[in-house]
Amino acid sequence: MHEIIVNLHMHTRYSDGTGLHKDIAAAALRQGLDAVIVTDHNVLVKDFEGYHRAGDKRVLMLIGQEVHDQARDPQKNHLLIFGTDRDLATLAENPQALINAIRDAGGICFLAHPHEPAAALFHETAITWDDWDVQGYTGIELWNHLSQLKYVLNNWPQAIFHVFFPYLFTHNPDLPTLQKWDELLARGRRVAAIGGSDAHALRHRLGPVTKTIFPYDFHFRALNTHLLIPRPLGGDSNADRGLVLESLGLGRGWVGFDLIAPTRGFRFGAQGREAEAVMGEEIPLADGVTLQIKLPAAADVVLMQNGQKVQAWKRTAACAYTVTEAGVYRVEVHRRYLGARRGWIFSNPIYVK
Repeated sequence: MHEIIVNLHMHTRYSDGTGLHKDIAAAALRQGLDAVIVTDHNVLVKDFEGYHRAGDKRVLMLIGQEVHDQARDPQKNHLLIFGTDRDLATLAENPQALINAIRDAGGICFLAHPHEPAAALFHETAITWDDWDVQGYTGIELWNHLSQLKYVLNNWPQAIFHVFFPYLFTHNPDLPTLQKWDELLARGRRVAAIGGSDAHALRHRLGPVTKTIFPYDFHFRALNTHLLIPRPLGGDSNADRGLVLESLGLGRGWVGFDLIAPTRGFRFGAQGREAEAVMGEEIPLADGVTLQIKLPAAADVVLMQNGQKVQAWKRTAACAYTVTEAGVYRVEVHRRYLGARRGWIFSNPIYVK
C-alpha cells in the first residue's frame, strides 16, 4: 500500500469561499498534498478537475459538492458528495433520495459536520445532521477543522485572539460525533471516517485592516485525510481519481492532525495466519489475529473495540494487541501540543469477524 495525503471539503467563489480553483491548487502544491477535493455548495464545476502542476510538482484536484436544502430554515443535513458527474443539488430536500441517487450515479457521500455547534456571535446556527434514519451513505466527516472554531467564538476578544493565533483552537473531533460513529459501527454499519477542512479563505475587515482568516495554506497543513492506495498515483487523472475514491469509500486510511506533527507513516494493520488487513478491511478471527500499530513518533495510543477502550499505551511508537473477540477495532492517538493534550490520529476501523 502507498500513502497519499488528501485535503477535502473546501469552497471557492462559486459558493461562499473567496479563492479560485487555481489558488487552491497553488496552496496544495506549496503544502505537498497529493490530492484535494473541492466541494462548493449546490454547484458542480467539473472544468477544473485533473492534475495541476508547478515545475516538477503536481496535485490532483477532484470536484465534488456540498449539497443542502437551501429552503430549509434553520439549515441542516449538509452532505459531501464525491465521484458523480452530474449536479444532484435538486434532490437536496429529501436526503434519502439524494443518497440513493448518489449511489446510482456511482458516487460516495459523507455526512458533513454532523454535530457542529452554533456561533451566536456571528448569528450562525448549528448546522447539524438531523436525519439519522437515512441509509446507504458512505461515511461521516468525523472532524471538521473550521467547525472547531465555533467553540471559541463566545465573545469578540476571544474571536479576535483565535483569528491571530489559529494554532490554539483545535483539540479533538466533536465527542458526540465520535460517539455516534462508534454507535453506528457497533450496530454493524460500515461507516468510513474522513477529516474535512471546510476551508473558505474568509476575508474580514476590522476598521482599516482586512485579513484573510485561515487561508487555504493553513488548512492544508492542519487537518488531512491520509489514504492507502494499492499503487502510486501515476499521473493519469481518471485512473488516479478511481484510486482516491475507492480508498475514501472503503475507509482505507486515517484522519491526521498534521499541524501538531506530520502523521505520514502511521499504520494500523491486522495479521492472521493466512490473511492480513489494513484499515477499512475485514479479517476472520479464526486466523488468530494480531493488531499492529506503528506511529511516526512516540505518543499516547488507545485501541477501541465497538466503542470501548480495550488497551492503552503511553509514549510509544509501536504496539501490538492479540485479538480474542470479534469486533470493530479502531485507534486514537493523542500528544501534547502548545500546552494541551490534543487528538493527533484517528484511524478508520478494521473489522474482525
